[in-house]
Amino acid sequence: MTTTTKPTPRDRLLDAAAELIYREGVGTGIDALCKAAGVSKRSMYQLFAGKDEVLAAALTRQEPRLSALLFPPPGTPAAPRDRVLHVFERLEEAATSPDYRGCPFLAAQVELKDPGHAASEVAARGKQAMSEFFRAEAERGGVGQPELLARRLMVVYDGASARAGIGADTLDGLAVSTAALLLDAAGLTENGPASGPDTAEEAGAPAA
Repeated sequence: MTTTTKPTPRDRLLDAAAELIYREGVGTGIDALCKAAGVSKRSMYQLFAGKDEVLAAALTRQEPRLSALLFPPPGTPAAPRDRVLHVFERLEEAATSPDYRGCPFLAAQVELKDPGHAASEVAARGKQAMSEFFRAEAERGGVGQPELLARRLMVVYDGASARAGIGADTLDGLAVSTAALLLDAAGLTENGPASGPDTAEEAGAPAA
């Protein structure tokens, strides 16, 4: 006989916070969070010091799920170019959902406007993980300036996710194709390791 583990009040609160805050923003009140989770305010304050702590914990709870959604498994695909483009392909797939509101990490950083906020620090860590993934793949592919390429790819990712999240644009392959152009300019082409120009000026691209 299979037994189902009942979610704890903490789990319910964090799941509700992740959903509500993603949909309605960080201004979502404690009363709404507790009501959605089916948890009393007293219980919430026994578990967390306040809403800021709930928000930070909810974002932390999302990190593994977002990583699994966006990043390719080790070795599949194998080529650095394909692994980078995998992230943008997953972004475009996610953005087709009517519930898509953009990158939750970027949204939290923009709304909070405080890099020292606990939730902003969690969000920054999530964004840094993506930047580091891009840098590592660029380096593995022999790109001359992997850090610069990673920064450019982050601009494309964040811009695409933000525009799709506010309904200002349907991506329709634009995120993938724009990322591919950056990879081509850096020399990380479909034909194999980087062999193109190493600098922004030589590649004909504006400096970051």
